[in-house]
Amino acid sequence: MSKGYWVSAYRTISDPEKLAAYNKLAPAAVKAGGGRILARGGRVVAHDAGIAERTVLVEFDSFEQAVAAHESAAYQEALVALSDGVERDFRIVEGID
Repeated sequence: MSKGYWVSAYRTISDPEKLAAYNKLAPAAVKAGGGRILARGGRVVAHDAGIAERTVLVEFDSFEQAVAAHESAAYQEALVALSDGVERDFRIVEGID
C-alpha cells in the first residue's frame, strides 16, 4: 500500500492570527488521523515558479488515510479557523511503493 502525503505550499499569509488559530487545531487533527508532520515552516529554497514561503509536508500510512484525515471533523474545524487567512496550494498525493 502506498503512503499518502499532504503537501501544502503557502503563497501568502494575510492574517497571521488565523494561521495561529489553525496551528493550534491542525496538529492534533493530523495526529488523530494517523499523520506525521515531516516539515513545517522551516527553510525553503524555491525554484521555477515556486515561492519561498511556508511549506508543510505530512506523511500518512496510505493515500486513503490522508484523504480521510483531510475530511475529518477535527481537520475541517481547523480549516474554518484558517478560513481566508492564507492562500496556499494544498495537495494530497500518493507516494511510490
